[in-house]
Amino acid sequence: MNTALILIDIQMDYFPGGRMELENPLEAASRAGRLLAAFRQRRWPTVHIQHLSTRPGATFFLPDTDGIAFHASIAPQAGETVIVKHFPNAFRETGLLDHLRGLKAERLVVCGSMTHMCVDATTRAAADLGFPVLLAADACATRALAYGGIQVPAAHVQAAFLAALKSYAQVLSTDEVLAQLDA
Repeated sequence: MNTALILIDIQMDYFPGGRMELENPLEAASRAGRLLAAFRQRRWPTVHIQHLSTRPGATFFLPDTDGIAFHASIAPQAGETVIVKHFPNAFRETGLLDHLRGLKAERLVVCGSMTHMCVDATTRAAADLGFPVLLAADACATRALAYGGIQVPAAHVQAAFLAALKSYAQVLSTDEVLAQLDA
């Protein structure tokens, strides 16, 4: 099965010292790096998604800032595709779908940040477009949220979104994804 890896927004603003620091981004990026290494070794297609915030009032991923740079653990190499997006869904107003069709991709492996936003939106869209998705849960990161005076810890945000995404994808560990690639 022709499988492509989608690495979503593993950018510096999500890491320590960034403008939108997540919980455990280094651990998630390390696991994403393992997936990337496996795809590179197999010479399978990889797509790096880079978010640039262009909406008024945006506070992170601002153009011409260090925060938009990819983390070194997953930095694109020559020949790897980079798709720039301006919305949480990586398919919205980008060439991602056409690129995947051109690759004849039949299945996607997804990882990245933020689980509750861009990973969620992109995974749901991919499934709606007919792609079977393997979501590497431990290669994704998020942050704490609040609503209605209720503080929601990052671990609970992560668990809630991954539980919901089980309707759209196989939600697996990085090790489980790698095992499926070898099957």
